[in-house]
Amino acid sequence: MNRSLLLAFLLSTFVQLPLIAQSSDDDAFFIRSIYDEAMTNGDAYNWLDYLTNKIGPRLGGSPESAAAVEYVRQMLDTMGMDTVYLQPCMVPHWERGEPEVGRIVSSSRMGTVDLNVLALGNSVGTGPEGVTAEVVEVQSLEDLAELGRDRLEGKIVFFNRPMDPTQINTFNAYGGAVDQRVYGASRASEFGALAVLVRSVTTRLDDIPHTGVTVYQEGVNPIPALAVSTRDANLLSDLLVTENIRVYLRNTSRMLKPKLSYNVIGEIRGSENPDEIILVGGHLDSWDVGRGAHDDGAGCVHAMDVVNILNKVDYRPKRTLRCVLFINEENGQAGAMAYRDASFANDEYHLAAIESDRGGFTPRGFTFDAHESVFNQKFRKVLEWLPLLEPYGLSLDKGGSGADISRLKPQMGLLVGFAPDTQRYFDFHHASTDTLEAVNPRELQLGAAAMASLVYLLDKYGN
Repeated sequence: MNRSLLLAFLLSTFVQLPLIAQSSDDDAFFIRSIYDEAMTNGDAYNWLDYLTNKIGPRLGGSPESAAAVEYVRQMLDTMGMDTVYLQPCMVPHWERGEPEVGRIVSSSRMGTVDLNVLALGNSVGTGPEGVTAEVVEVQSLEDLAELGRDRLEGKIVFFNRPMDPTQINTFNAYGGAVDQRVYGASRASEFGALAVLVRSVTTRLDDIPHTGVTVYQEGVNPIPALAVSTRDANLLSDLLVTENIRVYLRNTSRMLKPKLSYNVIGEIRGSENPDEIILVGGHLDSWDVGRGAHDDGAGCVHAMDVVNILNKVDYRPKRTLRCVLFINEENGQAGAMAYRDASFANDEYHLAAIESDRGGFTPRGFTFDAHESVFNQKFRKVLEWLPLLEPYGLSLDKGGSGADISRLKPQMGLLVGFAPDTQRYFDFHHASTDTLEAVNPRELQLGAAAMASLVYLLDKYGN
């Protein structure tokens, strides 16, 4: 490089460095203002209070889910959105029915023992008389084939594989255990089983059963599927070591005709790049046994408060900011499919989509996903923002995003999962304990602030 070119390069560098530093300072101060606003004037906890205590559990197709749709539509309509609308879809309509009954009826050591059980979502009922049968314990779906029809026909199959306590990330532990809950009934039915009991998918040892979806394979006779609390699962397993155990089960669950429901969508159109969408969202439905506070009322109010906070600090997005509250994530994901279909039909491009569906606990950061052809390039750019987010205890890692936004991957945008602390999430997941009292207001508002900060950076710098 000759002397004149070197001088030009040095001058250019010295001019750019103060500009870069100034930009970084401006971003740091603005993110600080986001946090200040969220922690002093955020509305997430108040909205969550209404969703959980005034409306309650919000299973798709229920009157409560319809009330929740209308409530959040009205709230979004107060935030200065350019448009707020409902996106229709048909959702499954499942009813739990009467309180479930589970009972050990033939223990030589303990006699009759009541069990804490709960029908899994979409389960068929036993009929009014219930079923009584010998119990066969298994640890995995693969065990069924090894035992075969001779050992399983006419029996109640008891799936008793716990979440792996050595997994630090409890979502990894959940993924390693949940297949028996989702597919256990269909697989056991293929071998002539009458019903299944499934150990609750939770890290806690207690008397509280946890529900969750079960899926019936087409062409297989559906059989009742019930969760049993972890303490009762241990008791049943202990008794089975030394004796044959018969259990009585009764549930009256049933699937009704699908019902019309809606995703709730509000957006602020971008001032410079309106065709680039940044989505923030959670799912509005919840299981029927708790109040859906962590799963996923927290995610909905996180997404709503992102828009709310940015409005309050007078930030006008360059790109279209869209808040989407999905319906029917829990037992079918009809809302996610309706949103995907409409988005592709409209030839939309999501620059980024951020989903909060891991509870309202202390934020730890975000996990990122994208189509493999663009992921590395996009993730490298995001990592440049880490110094701005680390002071708030946030990390940026490769990983999954969320069930409702994952279908947008072919659009080649960035998919982001909000990642709070995971250790206590499965204490409450799909259980009667998932109430407002389980959510700390400060932790919830910190989550909204973290998401708003990432949205600000994505909107200002693109990806």
